[in-house]
Amino acid sequence: MIKFLADEDFNNRILRGLLRRQPGLDILRIQDTSLAGTPDSVVLEWAAQQDRVLLTHDVSTMTKHAYARLRLGKKMAGIIEVSQSVAIGSVIDDLLLIAGTSTPEEFENRVEYLPL
Repeated sequence: MIKFLADEDFNNRILRGLLRRQPGLDILRIQDTSLAGTPDSVVLEWAAQQDRVLLTHDVSTMTKHAYARLRLGKKMAGIIEVSQSVAIGSVIDDLLLIAGTSTPEEFENRVEYLPL
């Protein structure tokens, strides 16, 4: 099962909706770790060590750091970039589809974008 890490700016309404529909979903918020306020590169390193796919709305800087990691040959658990203009219900549906049908290996070293 895929484990998720939600970036600090990730919409909490999406997280609440995900957990309402699938209470057993393994999703952790950065605010609930010691990572709060740390640079994106540190977040990506921690997510890689914990095998957690990062959920973020930060298309600019997080993506830049992700591709920098890959250029250096460093492992990445994966990132799912979520557009803030997409309806919350659609994001929840897409993330639940991913959680229910994908494996963690499918996201390794990849940046994916929602909506699907």
